Amino acid sequence: MNKLKVGFISFAHMHAVSYLNSMLKREDVEVVGIADENEERVAPFTAEHGIAYYGDVNELLVQEIDAVVICSENARHAELTRKAAEAGKHVLCEKPLGMSEEEMLGMIQVCRDRGVQLMTAFPCRYLTAVQQAKQAVDEGKIGDIVAMKGTNRGTMPGGWFLEKELSGGGAVFDHTVHVMDLMHWFTGSVAEEVYAHAETLFHDTDIDDAGMVHVKFANGAFAVLDPSWSRSRSFPTWGDVTLEIIGTKGTLFIDSFAQKNDVYSDAAGKAAWSYWGDNMDEGLVNSFVDSIIAGTPVAISGEDGYYSARVGIAAYDSARTGKPVSLKPRG
Repeated sequence: MNKLKVGFISFAHMHAVSYLNSMLKREDVEVVGIADENEERVAPFTAEHGIAYYGDVNELLVQEIDAVVICSENARHAELTRKAAEAGKHVLCEKPLGMSEEEMLGMIQVCRDRGVQLMTAFPCRYLTAVQQAKQAVDEGKIGDIVAMKGTNRGTMPGGWFLEKELSGGGAVFDHTVHVMDLMHWFTGSVAEEVYAHAETLFHDTDIDDAGMVHVKFANGAFAVLDPSWSRSRSFPTWGDVTLEIIGTKGTLFIDSFAQKNDVYSDAAGKAAWSYWGDNMDEGLVNSFVDSIIAGTPVAISGEDGYYSARVGIAAYDSARTGKPVSLKPRG
């Protein structure tokens, strides 16, 4: 059996670990190497699984690999995607796709020019509740979507996420993209106007940790989203992803992480949620691998990543000016 040969570029983002574990479960995938300038960060994984380590990404890209998974700081997504595409490697890139519209469109173009696929990491599409709701919407069970209300309220991640030159923004940028992608997916439309607030309310930081993002879509639907880092360290889990969808014939409510047990432990000193449900990261990885092996288009494109991230970018412009921001159709 010919295996898909995959390399990882950077473990700066915490999702890299679950993506790696999902890759290792597959008999038709071989993880060839991990490139990271911080050898200590990836040593536990290279040692345990016998994976080659590369201190220089260029050394990984000259290996016989078919695809790469990029989990670097947001500021490096564009550069690393370009290098991978020029080396002829397919790309699964962590969200948000990029830090500006220009660089994201450049990422999409270089992958197209080099004949490789670019997939944006939006694992929430692979939650059963989300997929069942999408099926119900597509079957017309709630009629036409009129409005949506979403949340992605998490725990402040710390580290490079608080450095704007590396992250591109705080909670509003970090947490807008996941639910905005779902909103685009459910409506089959794209955001055309953004009105937003961005504040620092919960932590002693120089970057936003709270906000409200209001969106109008090209098809007439509208939505509001809470993309905050408002969950304290004592909260049972890192956060939530919810979406209420209001249609002309009914409503749907998605609680993405409701597949859990409540655990009360004196040893832990707080309540906790023991999650038993879907592994959305595994669903994402399986979708990417299956598409590359079959030679079919990836399910979540670079364009999907672009349309969601540009809402986050526009949200900061709106918050700064206090006015709605119009998003030009991609021409």
